[in-house]
Amino acid sequence: MRPGTSADAAQMAYEDMARRLDPQARLLLERVAQSKLPPLHSVAPAEARRMFSDACSALQPPPPQVAGLSELSFAGPGGPVALRLYRGRAAPDAPVPVIVFFHGGGFTVGDLETHDVPCRTLANFARCAVLSVDYRLAPEHKFPAALDDCVAAVRWTAANAERLGFDRERIVVAGDSAGGNLAAGAALALRREDFRISRQVLIYPGLDSRNRSPSHIEFAKGYLLEREDILWFIGNYLRSDADALDWRASPMLAPDHRGLPPVQIITAGFDPLRDDGLAYAEKLTASGVAVTYECFEGMIHGFVTMGAALAAADHALYRVAQSMRMTFAEASN
Repeated sequence: MRPGTSADAAQMAYEDMARRLDPQARLLLERVAQSKLPPLHSVAPAEARRMFSDACSALQPPPPQVAGLSELSFAGPGGPVALRLYRGRAAPDAPVPVIVFFHGGGFTVGDLETHDVPCRTLANFARCAVLSVDYRLAPEHKFPAALDDCVAAVRWTAANAERLGFDRERIVVAGDSAGGNLAAGAALALRREDFRISRQVLIYPGLDSRNRSPSHIEFAKGYLLEREDILWFIGNYLRSDADALDWRASPMLAPDHRGLPPVQIITAGFDPLRDDGLAYAEKLTASGVAVTYECFEGMIHGFVTMGAALAAADHALYRVAQSMRMTFAEASN
């Protein structure tokens, strides 16, 4: 082999990857690298939550006005669970479709505030209600506490649909990142309830807690969400390595995916979790589930919460809303 061939190939691969990365995403990554902030996995959970909240505040645009906003709660399996209800502008009169939304943050960080703007945007774009769920966080509350809260929240939504003006036949479960994992888990857990989830929306979800897919290695470092962060999040959430084999932590590993509601999966091309979303799309398609899959090739993990820096955030949320409005129209016929 000619000397330098391997290095030249590596340089060419790097340059090709740099060309594919969205210019706004590249600029954001440069800003993050220059900030010298410590990685989330190197600080205590309370500090990680503060850092994540600050980052979301800095990267989100001003919150758009919605037709209505109210703070609610219900008695969850481990105590009160806070909820935030958004009613989108131009939403139809009651009964209105509702998205039950689970925020991302590795089961450890994130809350109603960190995902306030995406929820407002979805409510407006989809012309519906969005119910955001403040589920319990790890490591204070280990698996399956978060999923238990999310499943209970969907059941509560269905049980209180008439009182809240929701259409019980048009309930969607949605979430980003860890929230996508929880939405997928809730859809699996609620397949045989006396109400029907009309759709699930999984935005760059983590669906296999073993973290073995090639993208976990390809994008292990340098693209905002890093492999060490993921391992820290999973370590906070799971009680032991054995929990990673439980479908409630790894929806990919459920023994049967038949009968699930239609799913829309959005991934990011420069995301360690990219391959999880694609593999789940393929698995659900093989199980007879209607699947819409789209990869935002130049994007990084978390991009829908970064609308002040990344134009693709609103683009992705609009794509989700457009698909939901079609689903809602079909469900009402």
